[in-house]
Amino acid sequence: METDPVTDVPPLRPANPEEIAENLSFALRYDGRRRVHHADETMARITAERLVRHLERSGYVLMRRPDGAAPSTSPHHRRP
Repeated sequence: METDPVTDVPPLRPANPEEIAENLSFALRYDGRRRVHHADETMARITAERLVRHLERSGYVLMRRPDGAAPSTSPHHRRP
């Protein structure tokens, strides 16, 4: 995976509509890691999907960093 030589940050890529809807739906159902009970899962998903469609029609492009490496549960540290 390439990184920016100046900032050592991986390049961004456009986020796909499913990722955006999933993250918006999560934000509507949780406050941090605490579940909020005033928005049920179905309504959160429907609201998130409508927001994504609106953002797409409005010309917004959301960018996302590439997925990071999965954390290791091994007690041994890897060397780069």
